[in-house]
Amino acid sequence: MTIKDLEPKAVWDYFHEITQTPRPSRKEGMIIKYVEGVAAANGVAIKKDKVGNLLLFKPGTKGYEALPTVVLQAHLDMVCEKNNDVDFDFDKDPIQTVVDGEWLHAKGTTLGADNGIGVAAALAVITSDEVEHGPIECLFTVDEETGLTGANALKKGFVTGNILLNLDSEDEGELFVGCAGGKGTTATFAYKGVPAPQSHRYFRITVAGLNGGHSGCDIHKGLGNANKILARLLYQIQERYPFSLVEIQGGNQHNAIAREAYAVIGAAPKYQESIRILLNHFTADVERELKRVDPNVKIVMETADVPKKCLRRALKEKLVLALLACPHGVKSMSHEIEGLVETSTNLASIKMEGSTKIVVVTSQRSSIESKKNAVADQVASVFRLAGAKVEQGDGYPGWAPNPDSGILKVAQESYRKLFGKDAKIMAIHAGLECGLFLEKYPQLDMISFGPTVQNVHSPDERLEIKTVALWWRHLLDILKNVPVS
Repeated sequence: MTIKDLEPKAVWDYFHEITQTPRPSRKEGMIIKYVEGVAAANGVAIKKDKVGNLLLFKPGTKGYEALPTVVLQAHLDMVCEKNNDVDFDFDKDPIQTVVDGEWLHAKGTTLGADNGIGVAAALAVITSDEVEHGPIECLFTVDEETGLTGANALKKGFVTGNILLNLDSEDEGELFVGCAGGKGTTATFAYKGVPAPQSHRYFRITVAGLNGGHSGCDIHKGLGNANKILARLLYQIQERYPFSLVEIQGGNQHNAIAREAYAVIGAAPKYQESIRILLNHFTADVERELKRVDPNVKIVMETADVPKKCLRRALKEKLVLALLACPHGVKSMSHEIEGLVETSTNLASIKMEGSTKIVVVTSQRSSIESKKNAVADQVASVFRLAGAKVEQGDGYPGWAPNPDSGILKVAQESYRKLFGKDAKIMAIHAGLECGLFLEKYPQLDMISFGPTVQNVHSPDERLEIKTVALWWRHLLDILKNVPVS
């Protein structure tokens, strides 16, 4: 069985075509062209703004013309993550999908169901001659994953509907009515390499085998962060033995928990065996700590070539201390919604760029604006104390739940009617574009819902096949019963 054999066929056919179309964040040209082609082929009106956001429009079907306009919203870009042993170019290669029992996943890469399945469902609605609905607008935004550029750039009047269905949630049977706001904090260490001791023996220490995950949806799971594990190990070595640091790299995306990281270090031959023993003991500790959530973690030390340059000792020491001190994980839980993470921070990536700077990217989230800023300032303070230049983005706002939401009541009643049970009403710690939409269109009545997608932002991303059909039925029933006032 392949993706083309799945039902509902229209949704899966569009999703297949979307997986064959490269769409990294900030490189959405091909997927924009694809959507424009779908609209043209189906006689659907479309417009595009300056940043590439698309709005498709279709009048209501017979008998539903008087219903309020509903906006179906999804983002066009995807997180591009792959396993190190996979040869794949996200700028040109199609995603290779695999039907594996009840799940769909990709071969060694992210699947892009976040949020390609939302785009597919919206296209299936607006191009169908059979789906019954009132006036429909499909809003497809760009660059949700790396900067919310599309949502930020939306102009008043581009969208006309006052009801918005965000199709970017990842648990079928859950209706999301609120989300966290977010902010990014980036630290840059300027450096100039010094001659590496030629008498040292050099090693590449690699942390790998971690699951990774979404820095919002998965932060509460206690998953291993490769950057933090590597920083702990380097600190322990630094406290016991003099060593030189040649290279350090870890993580990729600002909104993903780092799965892999490595450092190249050098030390006098007399310390080689002691460092290896320390690493073995440390590895055993980490394996015990993560056995329930990351059972495949591994830390490997391999011989490396003698380099020409390494970091100055003072910078090396400050960098290691800062990476260890930098907070990561859940900071506090919500007092308003049981089980909801309120505030968190993610040590996302460490990159040596060229031969002049080391860039450390972190991201902060909170459903309370002041706490989001407080934890971002805490992270900034750690790196400023270490001598780094720190920059913070403006971030994006959270989305506060609306207890009087008319579309929420319709969605609840619809789910109960279709499936004989209540949908869960939730808020999400991940960021959604809804907060920005509400800033620009304060009259919007919104919910977010979707099929079940697990391990997003990692090569283990997978989409539960049966939930797509359930979600599709729910979506179609909501469209026929949207509140008139």
